[in-house]
Amino acid sequence: MRVPLSWLREYVDLAADATPEDVLAALVTVGFEEEDVHRFDITGPVVVGQVVSLEAEPQSNGKTINWCQVDVGPEHGGVRGIVCGAHNFVVGDKVVVTLPGAVLPGPFPIAARKTYGHVSDGMIASARELGLGDEHNGIVVLSDLGIDAPVGTDAIALLGLDDVAVEINVTPDRGYAFSVRGVAREYSHATGAAFRDPAERDFAELQPGSGHTAVVDDQAPVRGKVGASEFVTRVVRDVDPSRPTPPWMIARLSLAGMRSLGVLIDITNYVMLELGQPLHGYDLDKLTGGITVRRATPGEKMTTLDGVERTLHVEDLLITDDSGPIGLAGVMGGGTTEMSDTTRNVLIEAATFDATTIARTARRHKLPSEASKRFERGVDPLIPFVAARRAADLMVELAGGTLTEEGGALFAEVFVAEIELPRGFVQGLIGVDYTDDEITGALTTIGAEVSPSTGSGTQAEGEGTHAQGGWTVIPPTWRPDLTDKWTLAEEVARIHGLDRIPSVLPTPPSGRGLTAHQQGRRRVANALAAAGFVETPAFPFTTEAQNDLHGSASGDHLPSIRLANPLDGQVPFLRRSLIPGLLQTAHRNISRGLTDLALFETGAVFVPEPGVEYGTAEVPPLGVRPSDEVLAELDASIPPQERHVAVLLTGNVSPRQPGRAAEAAGLVEALDAVRVIGAAAGIEIDVVQTQRAALHPGRTGALVAGGEEIGYVGELHPAVAEEADLPGRATVLELDLDRLLTLAGGRIVAASLSTFPAATQDVSLTLPAEVPAGEVRAALVEGAGALLESVRLVDDYRGEGVPEGSKSLTFALRFRADDRTLTAAEASEAKMAGVAVAAERFGAALRD
Repeated sequence: MRVPLSWLREYVDLAADATPEDVLAALVTVGFEEEDVHRFDITGPVVVGQVVSLEAEPQSNGKTINWCQVDVGPEHGGVRGIVCGAHNFVVGDKVVVTLPGAVLPGPFPIAARKTYGHVSDGMIASARELGLGDEHNGIVVLSDLGIDAPVGTDAIALLGLDDVAVEINVTPDRGYAFSVRGVAREYSHATGAAFRDPAERDFAELQPGSGHTAVVDDQAPVRGKVGASEFVTRVVRDVDPSRPTPPWMIARLSLAGMRSLGVLIDITNYVMLELGQPLHGYDLDKLTGGITVRRATPGEKMTTLDGVERTLHVEDLLITDDSGPIGLAGVMGGGTTEMSDTTRNVLIEAATFDATTIARTARRHKLPSEASKRFERGVDPLIPFVAARRAADLMVELAGGTLTEEGGALFAEVFVAEIELPRGFVQGLIGVDYTDDEITGALTTIGAEVSPSTGSGTQAEGEGTHAQGGWTVIPPTWRPDLTDKWTLAEEVARIHGLDRIPSVLPTPPSGRGLTAHQQGRRRVANALAAAGFVETPAFPFTTEAQNDLHGSASGDHLPSIRLANPLDGQVPFLRRSLIPGLLQTAHRNISRGLTDLALFETGAVFVPEPGVEYGTAEVPPLGVRPSDEVLAELDASIPPQERHVAVLLTGNVSPRQPGRAAEAAGLVEALDAVRVIGAAAGIEIDVVQTQRAALHPGRTGALVAGGEEIGYVGELHPAVAEEADLPGRATVLELDLDRLLTLAGGRIVAASLSTFPAATQDVSLTLPAEVPAGEVRAALVEGAGALLESVRLVDDYRGEGVPEGSKSLTFALRFRADDRTLTAAEASEAKMAGVAVAAERFGAALRD
């Protein structure tokens, strides 16, 4: 929200020497965030001048320029010669002259320069050149603005160009601050300065009259709330839309971030910014019959003010007359009844619309507006009468209209629920010993009605017990965010200063902290990061085809969860695998020149059971806590979720350098990542050859831990890599991290280190070529027993000396005992026991 300081001063006492930074500092103390300071980027001398003479001079390029003599006052050099290309002025007109040394927005410095055969000693400025709007067809003629100032007067101050605006960030719960009225009130809270409420007017003058009362026919309220609870209209006749908007209003609108669009529209925007109540003006002569507020019908269409024809949703709230829709309620008006240069009679609308309805409509049509921004946060229901009269008064004053007794008002009783605030609750929640006077004073300051409570003040179970007594609080109508005692306590803390809250480090209760699985997931993620992998979390959305390809070994169809309201319609399914997200991340990085990638992600995958329907027919309202039964229903509607870890490698693991070729990342590095994960989890992971539809045949392994298959590792199938736009080979692995940690058990216990020396031996076995080396290794481990400390494959030979169809595997064995030095005979005996198991299972034979 941008607030010009001259506007703010009308409703709260600002110190004469208050700077924008001072105002922002004060607003920060009551919970706003400062954003920026906005000024007109213009410096003088910019003065009022009067055209003394004008000579039209045709040029060879077909253009006609005016050689003018302009009187800018004796203090600014008297009469100056100025070249001007505009033609909307005559001798005697008073204009805005920028003299040499001035700087206009751009920046555009002004200097005397020779042009069209003359030395132009300044420039006669247009509205756009001054930053007052987009009008650039002619220069500013002050009489058109209703201004008659002496020659030589400072035009910067005259046109309001010396004003400055502060910008604050307004949080969604404080919609009342989207108005000068709201910000002035908050500045008063922060500084104690006197506040003058622009909404305080005699109720008798707010009565709109009769003849134009709207009808609300809402057959399908959203969440039981009628779309329009209040609809006030006033009629102003005989307006002159050609009248100029006063410079002070244009300056304020510009600083507030809005363009000048003509005096009638400017007035409705001005009142909205001032009071926070969005308004809409209709050309009364274009209306057909009375106004009805209703929901759209299926397939209904309308053209909004931006010229776009929109297909409406049955939840959209419409303003209609006998001709059909004339406005998208609370969002944007229709093109058929908009005010224009021919408008003579205006119907002003000030309404209160349901916040949920407006928010949904604005998002559904991707049509955010200043009006919807306010309605969806909540507008003071007592302000429409004031806003409609304020706009009517300005149309009379600035557009020459006549205020009539025509109008109408449809409204319901405004009810604000009482809130019980027990004595002692605020102190217990905030941690500051506020006095009773401080609590009631703060709540009264924000506009609440506070009276002694008749209740006992005892809190519900689990909330503690406070001293008897307390207060009954009725929040002000402009604060729909104040709904319970907690929000009231926050207001007390805000008004009295958040700096009073002590900084006390709480003592954590014993027995709390991360669960064993949470600790395990962190260990795995930290280990992968330490090994050089980069964590890249991705959105959990994908396509059904990707779920089928990467979620199953065969690539056959599997059930997937489709979202009812996906963020992206092209990926409406919840993922069954982390690999699609890593592929997208890899593609995005490669397209930006990062070709050597080692990525990983830990996250949830969604594995619905076949034939089970998930989700609920309705979403519980957000305003209240769901019951235990509803929560149980929601839990049952969620599909099983497994937490996986996945890795992707592509490109080079080490770059090319002098004397050394580049080393491509491949299956070896992926298997290293498997070992890193296993070590971090505290369990050994074995690799068994397998097949998967998305991976390269013969370069795919199943990951086995504790006798269970928990994942896979392998090189992407070339066709899959090509479809993902990966230029080279890519290796992936994915495993069920939660299951891995469960199999690993609880706390990792480090094995004791033996002080006795190791005995090392090698063994070479000849066996059929199709037997996996991992299964032979497992047989050696099983047979060698507890003395075997480690076994490592060092050679896989196929060639001369080995029968065809066979292979020779050589393993390096290391034996060690905890209580003695092993003899060579003991080591050989353990080795041969392992060879015996391998011979029994696979027909392995010792190779000479």
